Amino acid sequence: MGLRSGEVARQAGVNVETLRFYERVGILPPPPRRPSGYREYPPETVDLVRFVKRAQELGFSLREIRELLALRDAPQAAAPAVRRLVKQKLEEIDRKIRDLRAMQQALNELLCACRTKRSAACPIIQSLNGDPTLAKRSRRK
Repeated sequence: MGLRSGEVARQAGVNVETLRFYERVGILPPPPRRPSGYREYPPETVDLVRFVKRAQELGFSLREIRELLALRDAPQAAAPAVRRLVKQKLEEIDRKIRDLRAMQQALNELLCACRTKRSAACPIIQSLNGDPTLAKRSRRK
């Protein structure tokens, strides 16, 4: 017997709107409907939704998750493609970490400038407004 939307959502740890969204974007196939009009999901939908949520928690996009789902059904042949996807994801994460560190450094420099500058104008606001003198000063350090 199939599961209604609320049952799948509860067992998978998501809300019903998440299921509907996954249907709209093609992650979940549209389930058959009962005569009453309620969706009737096969029991394996719970595992599928959990797979998608775990992949999202690891940073995979819905496009990448679609690819992983397609590869999931042929694990022997899929291993090189999955490794490629994971390697790309790691490279993307490394880029984001570098970007976040650069943002952290820029904000720390602005905070230091705010502490040391004794004028009425806030150096952080000046920088966000595009004050070239502050930007040149922070690049020299």
